[in-house]
Amino acid sequence: MQKGTPRELSGVVPIVPIPFDRHESIDEQALRSLVEFAANRGFTGICLPAYGSEFYKLSDEERILAVQVAAQQAAGRLLVVAQSNHGSSRVALRMACKHVENGADVISVALPRTFALKDDDLLRFLEPILNGVNVPTLVQDYYPTGTSIGTNFVSRLSAECPSFQYLKLEEPQLAPKVVAIHSATKEKVRVLEGMAGLYLMELVPAGIVGVMPGLAIADALNAVFTLRAAGKAEEAFAIYEKLLPFIVFGLQNFELWLYCEKRLLHARGLMASPRSRNANLCPDPHTVRYVDELSDRVMRALEKAGLSEKAA
Repeated sequence: MQKGTPRELSGVVPIVPIPFDRHESIDEQALRSLVEFAANRGFTGICLPAYGSEFYKLSDEERILAVQVAAQQAAGRLLVVAQSNHGSSRVALRMACKHVENGADVISVALPRTFALKDDDLLRFLEPILNGVNVPTLVQDYYPTGTSIGTNFVSRLSAECPSFQYLKLEEPQLAPKVVAIHSATKEKVRVLEGMAGLYLMELVPAGIVGVMPGLAIADALNAVFTLRAAGKAEEAFAIYEKLLPFIVFGLQNFELWLYCEKRLLHARGLMASPRSRNANLCPDPHTVRYVDELSDRVMRALEKAGLSEKAA
């Protein structure tokens, strides 16, 4: 990593979407352009291939390629968080090692939530992955139908896995858990919020170190995060309130969120095609018109905040 590169994730760490060409193949040059945009915006890091990158529609080879391309383009200017999701810890570890070999700075892995598992089972899943790489690690727990991991689990995992530095949680009323985790681990494990930044304003005062939304409004949310962390609530709300309708509408359905994300990136001139890989959501004309209306309002808010310029 080049001298001067941030060593820790903080602020907004956007999820980079995967651009597809008309044959639904990964458009490598378009992916490089998105990474370049993120680097020029000064984020501490980016993450891929995550849910927002449609990782669940990619082959193992494509997931590895996406991280390799991103790391090459980032060239040490920002941290590359390589999502290494798989239901098998053995396969996830193999993928994580390949990501590190290809230049990833942080390994992220989501807990397997297809079926209910006890804490001991989840710990047994994570330990070989987190202890099998020589870079910092991040654990994501996206579990909308159940209760996410608690403070005791985080403390146990931290004691067993020295590389475990970051935790991404995505649930409402999270503030007390953030405070408890930071206290129990003496801030060794730092919490980031997901959910497209929906709970950002609530959780910055509680001590989250960052947010991991999509790329389309990441620069605006980074401004919000910075203002909120500096105690400038009115200025933060002035921007955030313009973004909230776009966030809330997309979160009704994950494939709808992907559509909104790519549609806005396309409108901003950052993505030539808003195409998602099949199976995907094909919105009705009413939805298309409303998403475009929301996108237009976001772009006006970006312009007002001085964030409207396109990728270099």
